[in-house]
Formats: sequence, C-alpha cells, structure tokens
Amino acid sequence: MDVRTVRRKRLEQLLELAQAYKGCSRKELARILGRDRTKLVPASGVPKLDLVVDLGRVIDWPVGDVANFLWPGAQIPGATGDDGSGGTGESSYEQLQLASRDAQRQGRYSLAIGLARQAFECADTPEQRALSCNREAVAWDGLGHFTLALEAEQRGLQERSISLELRRILESNLANSYYTLWSLTEAKSLSRDLIDWYAEEPPASYRDRCTRAFAYYVRGHTLRRLMSTEDERLRSYAESAISDLETSLDLYGQLAKDYEESSFAGIANTCRGGIIEAEAALGRREASAALKELVTGLEAVVDPDTSPPGDWLESYGWWCIFGCNVALRHLTDERDLQHHMAIFTNKADEIADRMNNWSLRERVFTMQYASHKKFLDWTGRMLSLTLDNDDVRALVGTMGRFPTFRDTGWKLLQTARVVRDG
Repeated sequence: MDVRTVRRKRLEQLLELAQAYKGCSRKELARILGRDRTKLVPASGVPKLDLVVDLGRVIDWPVGDVANFLWPGAQIPGATGDDGSGGTGESSYEQLQLASRDAQRQGRYSLAIGLARQAFECADTPEQRALSCNREAVAWDGLGHFTLALEAEQRGLQERSISLELRRILESNLANSYYTLWSLTEAKSLSRDLIDWYAEEPPASYRDRCTRAFAYYVRGHTLRRLMSTEDERLRSYAESAISDLETSLDLYGQLAKDYEESSFAGIANTCRGGIIEAEAALGRREASAALKELVTGLEAVVDPDTSPPGDWLESYGWWCIFGCNVALRHLTDERDLQHHMAIFTNKADEIADRMNNWSLRERVFTMQYASHKKFLDWTGRMLSLTLDNDDVRALVGTMGRFPTFRDTGWKLLQTARVVRDG
C-alpha cells in the first residue's frame, strides 16, 4: 500500500472516530470542523495544519498525537529504520537486535531505531519485546528525543513477565529520561525505589551493578537540580545530593577498575563535578575555590575536537554547567560573573557540538539566558545575544526536544541579534 493511500485511510479513520466521539453524522462533523463535507479528505491524503488542530480539538487529542497517527514516524528520522544508508535484509529477532546495537554504537541512531522496532515485531516473548523497547529508547536518547525515549521505556515496562534485571534497567533509564526533561519529582521517586531495592537485594550481576550505580547518579543529580528550585530546602537537597553522588562515584570507580572501562570513570567524573557544586552551595567550599577547580579541570579538554566523544568528554561539558550554577548562585561582581559565564558556556557549547549533545545545548542556552537576565537585574539593560544560523538551528532543535525550555527559547529568539550567513 503506497504512502498516499495509507494517509488517506488513516485520516478517514480519524474522521470516523470523531463522528463516533461526537455522535454526529459526516455532514454535522464537517460543520463542526468548518469545512465542506466533500473536501474533508484531500486527494493527497495530507490534511492542512488547521484541520489537524481542529480534529485534535474535536476528539480531545493533543495535536502531536493526531499528527503521529496520520504520519507515523514521519516527523523524525528513524521510524522506518531508513537513515539513508540502506536496509539490512535481516529478519530474525537476534539478527535485528545485534544490527540495532551495532548501528547505535556507530552513531547511526535512526537506523538503530528502525531495526529495534523491527526486532519488536519479530519478538516471540515479553522479554524480547522489552529488550527491543530499551534498544529503541537508547537510540532516541542518542538523537536527543528524550520524550520518545521515555515513551519507549514505558512501553517496555508494560510488558508482563520480564526479568527483574531488565525491569530495573528500564526503570533506571526511565528515571534518567525524566531527569533530563526536568520532571524531577518523577526522577527522584523512580531512582529512590531502585536504590531501596538494592538495599534489600545487593546486585549480583554486572548489569545490576551498573543499574545501581546509575540509580545513585540520577537521584544525586536530581537532588542537585532541586537545589535551584526550592531555596528553603537547599541545604537538605545539597547534603543528600553529595551523599548520592559520592556513592555513585565510588560505585562507578569500582566498575572502572573491575572491567577496565574508561566510560565508567568518565561518569564518575561527572559525579565529582556535581559534588563540587553542591559543596559550594553548602559553603563547604568557597565559591572562588570551586570555580577555580572547575576551570582548571577544563584544561583536559582545551580542544574538544581532538578529544574522542564519550563519557569523559561529556563529563567536562557538565563541569561547565556546574560552574555556571556556582557563578550564578554566588558571584556578585558583574564583570567576574560575565567572565566565568563566558568561559563555561563557550566550552560547554564546543563540547555539545562535538558530541551533538542536546542535553548540554539546553543547559547552555538556559545558562546564557539566566546570565543575561541577572545582568538586566543589576544594570537595567539586557545583554544582546548574537546568534548565527547554526545557533538558531540548535536553539529551535532544543525547543522541540525540551518542552520546559520553549518559553526561554522564545525569549532568546525575541531578544537576540541574528546574523544570517551570506
């Protein structure tokens, strides 16, 4: 069945659904939608945006859900597994899973998603289907589409009779997706449940050891973020964040030794940076000393383009964000603040571009806006942010990936000076 026929059929299904939901005839539905009854379904099968919006209103669906039904997977590369590199011809579950894993490791995330979905369709057991969902979620994470990663993880967790080990992996990844999207209450609750589980059932396998370390990582950084959202509980959050991050650092450090895996040491380094921020918030470190240590740490990545992308490089991107938080929280001298914010945001931006890391991009833009807003509070005038074409593309992409960032993104676009190429 060709794409046009599929789209027409799906639009017809939605119209029939709307009729059933409203208990009306086709003619009455056309009147509700403000359209000619004979033109509800265009020959191309592609409805205009206003019809998509109106249909969502009629059936009480979010516009995005209507669009996803009409164009399944078409908005984001990866739903069909076609990343422009050709198909694989693989058909068995095992082959598809291996191919998806290899594509992910090569950074071909769109292909990895399509292969994971094909593996899901070929799966014979709940365990296999849940594994395919986890594989898909990891690839969506690689593309920076964290809401879609979250949805894949939730689908995996809906499978019954899967192993407890796999369920804990999916739960830890789900907690991290919530953390990344700033759903901090959900992230804290899920990671807490995992930590409580391991307190009763110490990990006996490699995968469970990794999941436990990750659970402490997620809860520790979630608590660290909460320091900036609930001032009255800052000390409590900071102390708990330090405890969790120190535990995660130790666990990842031991994993790095036991398995000679450098990525574990890189994650531990991210924990180390988060501890510096939290200790500064508590006054256990002078802000100036914390900033000096964070700036000095960046000497390891003077030129991110010469550093291999991975957890070590990413950790220093997060050191930059921790440095921004310390500067914004503690510095009262205008020039000193601007100096440190420039160092940290510029380096974080370089690392984000090197790794195509959308989480870092979201933080960089947010830190830039926070810095400019603080300057406005001090001086009564807003600093002008200059954006080139690449910056605008990154900003718009970040707005699409992080719903909580969209308001900030619009404010940046409204106040920035945009320099067009050519």
